[in-house]
Amino acid sequence: MIFLFWFLLLSILYCYFGYPLLLYSTSRILHQHIRKSSFEPTVSIVLSAWNEEDVIQKKIENLLSLDYPREKIEILIGSDGSTDQTNALVKQFTDSRVHLIENTHRRGKMVTINSLVEKAKNNFVLFTDARQKFEPNAIKVLMSNFADSNIGCVSGELIFSKKGGATAQGINLYWNYEKFIRRGESAIHSMLGATGAIYAIRKELFTKIPETVVLDDMFVPFKIIQKGYRAVFDSDAKAYDEAADSPREEYRRKARTLFGNYQIFWAFRDMFNPFKSPIAVQLFSHKFLRVLIPFFMIAIFFINGAILLNRGVLQYAPAFYVGTFVIQIIFYGMAIIGCLARHQKYGILKLVSKICYIPYVFCLLNFSALIGFFRFAGTNQDITWEKARVVKR
Repeated sequence: MIFLFWFLLLSILYCYFGYPLLLYSTSRILHQHIRKSSFEPTVSIVLSAWNEEDVIQKKIENLLSLDYPREKIEILIGSDGSTDQTNALVKQFTDSRVHLIENTHRRGKMVTINSLVEKAKNNFVLFTDARQKFEPNAIKVLMSNFADSNIGCVSGELIFSKKGGATAQGINLYWNYEKFIRRGESAIHSMLGATGAIYAIRKELFTKIPETVVLDDMFVPFKIIQKGYRAVFDSDAKAYDEAADSPREEYRRKARTLFGNYQIFWAFRDMFNPFKSPIAVQLFSHKFLRVLIPFFMIAIFFINGAILLNRGVLQYAPAFYVGTFVIQIIFYGMAIIGCLARHQKYGILKLVSKICYIPYVFCLLNFSALIGFFRFAGTNQDITWEKARVVKR
């Protein structure tokens, strides 16, 4: 029991602290440089949309205003059974670069993406979503990486605006942590997933996505890595979004993402073999261990309690295990308080929210991972998608 306690505890510490430190030091030694240069090939921008009337017009205006030769761009918008004014708003654009492909019935995001890529005329495909805004030079920066023939996929950086709510603050912190890891993995060989709002590939390397897949931004880069190319991260290609400040929205999004991770593990199980895969260690340390953490946390709590009970009277238990049990109770208590006080903007409750938002979001994300596992185990996940909504308060 003591051995299991320490094994689980050290696994958690390695996942969140040890691996990033190992990655940082390794990336400085084994850094693979990218031979970037000015490179402006033809690009097809593909965007799958469902009921995006509130954002689609600004998105198209943003794409049309980007600093890239207009004759080298086409914008393909796949409307997957939209029932609002999305189609009408797209049709208002008379620019020859904008093309609307309408589906009368919802077929799912992956079917829509496959159809768009098949219709794309250009040598490079840039994937994006309806809500995020690109920096003017975003396409130029992404394409400059493809001057290196070893690069098959390039992801840009998604930057969330700063918001005062505890959920948004926590998601911002978590996302910055994730980008730190992504940079390190990209420097060694490849990132383990692109940013769905802004990533590009060589069209010739695209593999048709199974319609049941949830995460195209992991499936597509993994297939490219399997073909011997690198999938890299370039933080100079920027897109902007707002972090959701709704626990329900973040839970829904994260549970879907973690369900998708389990799909990827199964579909690419050979990528865990270090003799065949250049990302085996990263995949195990970053993605696989991460989805096990909520199970480890639950097990540690009950094992810690069992250790104390087996020692008889509490005051005779080793002080360390008393301390770890108390720390866990305090941590989960702070998470509950952070949840209850997450929208407080004034007085002492605002201070409480700032102190407790990290435990709160950490537990929210890990709870979402649990739900993702149960959905995968029960195959209870819709292949269509709901648009991400930013809750304003």
